[in-house]
Amino acid sequence: MFILGLTGSIGMGKTTTARLFAEEGVPVHDADAAVHRLYEGEAVALIEREFPGTTSEGKVDRAKLGARVVGDPQALKRLEAIVHPLVRRSETNFLDDTRRRGAPVVVLDIPLLFETGGDARVDAVVVVTAPAEVQRARVLARPDMTAEKFEALLAKQMPDAEKRRRADFIVDSGHGLEPARAQVRDILARVATMAPRR
Repeated sequence: MFILGLTGSIGMGKTTTARLFAEEGVPVHDADAAVHRLYEGEAVALIEREFPGTTSEGKVDRAKLGARVVGDPQALKRLEAIVHPLVRRSETNFLDDTRRRGAPVVVLDIPLLFETGGDARVDAVVVVTAPAEVQRARVLARPDMTAEKFEALLAKQMPDAEKRRRADFIVDSGHGLEPARAQVRDILARVATMAPRR
């Protein structure tokens, strides 16, 4: 089974690209979606124990939790120590399940793939990119987004140019859906001829 890692900075079109892979029949594990599930299930009690008052009605209150960890690197490390192993377990279960079902290719959608060393767990990396002005316009169109928040998010992520340099494949989402779909199909055709490298 060939494992593709999918990543890209905020506003680059990674979520749309993941959907394009899924539409081609490729199983996709979405790390962000796994966190959302954990924040309504398995992680709730652990987070409440570490950060009292950040959950209510059996769910993590993301606003309260965010207020506790933003700007506090030690608190963020404590949160990551809870969440990251649970996300990895979700990923491992996904890989075991798709391997059993005989999937030839799977995608791990991991926003901070390079930043967390996730590229070591995949056979090839797909980086989704777009021109900086397209990225900025997309992100600033989101509800509750400000230029300051956008800059702070960018500062936490590896620069797009460095991600592209380290990529095995690039999807440029700046030209619309159909060109991106064609790029996804081309990647899958090329991967079909490649051996896993892990």
